[in-house]
Amino acid sequence: MLKGSAASELLQAIQDVFEGRSYVMPLATQGMVDHLLHQPESANGARELSPRQSEVLQLLAEGRTMKEIGAILKIAPRTVAFHKYSMMELLGIKSSAELVQFAIKKRIVSL
Repeated sequence: MLKGSAASELLQAIQDVFEGRSYVMPLATQGMVDHLLHQPESANGARELSPRQSEVLQLLAEGRTMKEIGAILKIAPRTVAFHKYSMMELLGIKSSAELVQFAIKKRIVSL
């Protein structure tokens, strides 16, 4: 959130976080997307994710919890965690934020 953000945006952010989701301002999101889409390809981008990994990544990037993803995909939250960490290892990614950046860059997630 920026200091000059509208009160309604602050309320939406608080509600999203309270419900267990992440909140990123649309203005910040657009800057991130522009930056990620214009970076050169890395060697990690050549690796393919399985269809299930792509589904898990899409839902993670939407701010869903592992429990929510498990319920949506009808798998255990531990299986979701397994997919997440498998993707991170496969892609050489060290954090959830980097994983979401990868999803945006590869257009796995739609904003």
